[in-house]
Amino acid sequence: MVSRPSRSATRKKRRAFLLLLIIPFIVLLWPPFYNFTDPKLFGIPFFYWFQLSWVIITAIITAIVYFVGA
Repeated sequence: MVSRPSRSATRKKRRAFLLLLIIPFIVLLWPPFYNFTDPKLFGIPFFYWFQLSWVIITAIITAIVYFVGA
């Protein structure tokens, strides 16, 4: 017979993955961290491509949290 994890263990696991959602918030909250023009990527200043990359990273993190929490 297969044993199921308890509800509290499942909630703790889900809560740990919810903390991943804080990472993009913290990284993008402090603009002096990424307020530079160099290095450029395909002629795009660092400020812009860094923020755009975090849009993609945030989508991946959100998908991970969604599928683990389901």
